[in-house]
Amino acid sequence: MKVITRRNFLKTSGVAAAGLALSQLGFDMSPIQAYAAELRTELRIKGAKETPTVCCYCSVGCGILVSTDSKGKVINAEGDPDHPISEGCLCPKGGSSYQIAVNENRLSKVRYRAPNSDKWKEVSWEWALNRIAANIKKSRDKSFTEKNADGKVVNRTNGIASVGSAAMDNEECWLYQKFLRSLGLVYIEHQARI
Repeated sequence: MKVITRRNFLKTSGVAAAGLALSQLGFDMSPIQAYAAELRTELRIKGAKETPTVCCYCSVGCGILVSTDSKGKVINAEGDPDHPISEGCLCPKGGSSYQIAVNENRLSKVRYRAPNSDKWKEVSWEWALNRIAANIKKSRDKSFTEKNADGKVVNRTNGIASVGSAAMDNEECWLYQKFLRSLGLVYIEHQARI
């Protein structure tokens, strides 16, 4: 048998008094159904394909679930509750990641500004990628060193540098490193160290 002390009596009385006071203020303490269930409306992501991905903004790597409709259009982006790093939480930038895919102000065509020009012009992806490849080849050919001053084979280029991205996963980083090393780059950095 539990002994009733003055402390236990005051605690129990206080809780009972608070409950009585709240009930008099009009709070209904009875269980209710969820509001969404009462409306009987379907969620816009019902039947959508959910794809897990990683937030592209910083090196933390928070998980995001991107929902797409049957045509592949992004209809929702939210924190992934099963992700071990963020457990469903996102910062304001990650929370607004939906706007990366769905934003009427986002550029949808490649734009190019020639050297010493003050105007941008629209160009095709094919033209832009060919131009990038030509610039890489030109710079590599100009700065490529096959042997150093001692006659040792080094096969490097000092005319190109790279700053990696924290939004890349391990596999993408591995491929990117292979590509850069095959060009002979030695100046390879990562944004998380800067």
